[in-house]
Amino acid sequence: MIRACSLDLARVVGPDVAIVNVAFNREIRTPTVTLEGDIFQPSGLLTGGSRKGGGDLLRQLHDLAEAETKLQGHQKRLYEIEAKIKELQPLHKKFTDMKAQLELKMYDLSLFLKRAEQNEHHKLGEAVKKLEEEFEEMRSQIKEKEGCYKSCADTVSTLEKSIKDHDKNREGRLKDLEKNIKTTKARIQASSKDLKAHENERERLVMEQEAVVQEQSSLESQLASLRTQISTLALDVDKQRAKVEAIQKNHDQSLAELKLIHAKMKECDTQISSFIADQEKCLQKLSDLKLEKKKLENEVTRTEMEQKDCSVKVDKLVEKHTWITSEKQLFGKGGTDYDFESRNPYQAREELERLQTNQSSLEKRVNKKVMAMFEKAEDEYNALISKKNIIETDKSKIKKVIEELDEKKKETLKVTWVKVTQDFGSIFSTLLPGTMAKLEPPEGGSFLDGLEVRVAFGSVWKQSLSELSGGQRSLLALSLILALLLFKPAPLYILDEVDAALDLSHTQNIGRMIKAHFPHSQFIVVSLKEGMFNNADVLFRTKFVDGVSTVQRTVTKQSK
Repeated sequence: MIRACSLDLARVVGPDVAIVNVAFNREIRTPTVTLEGDIFQPSGLLTGGSRKGGGDLLRQLHDLAEAETKLQGHQKRLYEIEAKIKELQPLHKKFTDMKAQLELKMYDLSLFLKRAEQNEHHKLGEAVKKLEEEFEEMRSQIKEKEGCYKSCADTVSTLEKSIKDHDKNREGRLKDLEKNIKTTKARIQASSKDLKAHENERERLVMEQEAVVQEQSSLESQLASLRTQISTLALDVDKQRAKVEAIQKNHDQSLAELKLIHAKMKECDTQISSFIADQEKCLQKLSDLKLEKKKLENEVTRTEMEQKDCSVKVDKLVEKHTWITSEKQLFGKGGTDYDFESRNPYQAREELERLQTNQSSLEKRVNKKVMAMFEKAEDEYNALISKKNIIETDKSKIKKVIEELDEKKKETLKVTWVKVTQDFGSIFSTLLPGTMAKLEPPEGGSFLDGLEVRVAFGSVWKQSLSELSGGQRSLLALSLILALLLFKPAPLYILDEVDAALDLSHTQNIGRMIKAHFPHSQFIVVSLKEGMFNNADVLFRTKFVDGVSTVQRTVTKQSK
């Protein structure tokens, strides 16, 4: 007890003088620890001061910071190079696209030339050439026939002259001449026939020549248009070739630039690899430094935990002994009860033992459980008070939730009442034209107190439902049920002879009402009256045939 007290008093006082007095006093000689973690042994051993490896850690942290700055610079340079590569990638892509377009254009040109050779215009040009050659041959034949005709005409004229000259020898030579004339006439007739045939052939050839000339002119115009097209295409080809040459030049330049960039990239890759190696080394150093840092941090946390334990012990002593806080300022001062230099700890220990024996003798006469019972009762009282407060807060919250639910219930009931009374009046006026119906609260009350059914014929409101007939009451009940169902519509409804007590006109009104107010729902209606069938989409009729029940399905015209 004396040793612990001296340690705690030394920590509270704080200065090293008090610690030295406690640790190296011949009468006390107790090991002492300061707030900074320095340990004073009575044997003279001092532990504390600067820790081992502090300067080395700072130097390593400085080297790590420099390595990180270098790494950031190299990373920045790498990012710049990657950005430049990204800038050049669109040019490379553009070059590849232009090269592909050039290849497509050259392929299209070759296809066009092949098509031009196989085109009808080309074939027609060759046919025109052949017809011109045939026409020249026909002309030469016509010239030969004309020469033959002239020679025959000359012979005829010479014969006529000889006939005139030889009139004197007419009688003698008449027979010979007649023979010659007959033979000549026969030859002339034959030659005239040949001439007519040649003339017909000539006319036919002339007509063919005119047709060939017209066809030649049309073919020449077509040929001219084809030549213009070929010239335009040749110009386009020249332009495309010029573009290709320009693109090729750009491509060559881009390739050269790309090669330079690749070389630079290789250099950058080598630099990056070296940087990565340096980075790995730095990371290894960093990991080693982190391990050493963790060791140091663990040591620091251990010392902090020891310090906290010591401070907790001091706090517990302060809490246990309240006189320490009030008389703390007197610790170590001369002439007081806390003059540690003049006081003898052994005497104090003897006095403490004496006081403890007096306390034990007093404990036999005093009931020590009373304070414990009092503290227990006080704790139970405080627990009950806290539970009461919790219950009161929960009660207020529950009341608030009940009020909110009541308001929501009122709003929901009001919305339901407004919608149902609106649909109720609309359905009832459809089933029974000229009437009105509504749901309203009783006089002097609200809709929360209840709702009454009010019916009016024309502008006269009925005082009681007993004034209505049986069919009107059936329609009123059906309207109220359907209005409630219309608030939250269902996909399918089944009605079983709801028109049993109704007239035919009212039955037809039920069908119209269903079509008007329930367009998105299906109804299966069982009825024995024809009026209900007029508005049905599909009819299923049941009847007995030879003692067997059969079903006949009929689709009405309005559903088609």
